[in-house]
Amino acid sequence: MLRTVLVVGLLAGLAAGLATAVLQHFTTVPLILAAEAYETAAADGVALAAHGDDAPAAVPGHAHGAAAWSPADGIERTLATSVATVVSAIGFSLVLMAAMLLAGERITPARALAFAAAGFAATGLATGLGLAPVLPGSAAGPVLDRQVWWFATAIATAGGLYLMLRVRTAVALAAGAILVALPHLVGAPQAEGYASLVPAELAAHFASTSLVVHAAFWAMVGVATGWLWQRLAPAGA
Repeated sequence: MLRTVLVVGLLAGLAAGLATAVLQHFTTVPLILAAEAYETAAADGVALAAHGDDAPAAVPGHAHGAAAWSPADGIERTLATSVATVVSAIGFSLVLMAAMLLAGERITPARALAFAAAGFAATGLATGLGLAPVLPGSAAGPVLDRQVWWFATAIATAGGLYLMLRVRTAVALAAGAILVALPHLVGAPQAEGYASLVPAELAAHFASTSLVVHAAFWAMVGVATGWLWQRLAPAGA
């Protein structure tokens, strides 16, 4: 059984991750590159300011050190993004199967897609409500604080949805609703001020596009996981 879980997770993650990487290449990546052009222009303005020229103010939460590394534009950056997407897809596929097996759920494409929808609600909708996807050059809170809030929100939302949709007792419904709402009552870490080096229209387009891509990502993970499980899992598994 464990071998089947690992094989299905690897293959489903590879398929869904590569498909998502192609989708990102034509949707979110051009927006990121456009935002980086604005950020580079602002950095050039800061350099000119050292010689007495005017320059835009720095954006809170997006200072970059001289030693910061990032993949070079072109094939290196495409490969790095694709590898990260595939690794994430493999991880989500394994989490999806673990959740379904622990719940005693039969793994089929339809049921896996339903669980994937809950995964999107936890890692996309709930987290995006407090921390919308942002472009380079946009104001944001401290990175560590945002990461902690994101993970806590995803876990709390997933647990709350399980209680409300699977347990369904009065106590479970109340506890689930509290878990879903709690991260938003606490509040996500935000930037000290709302400032951005990129146009608001570009930022809004990126936020909405990122959510759509994230939804497609989860859908592909769910369908691929369910389809491969039915063909690779032992009879009666």
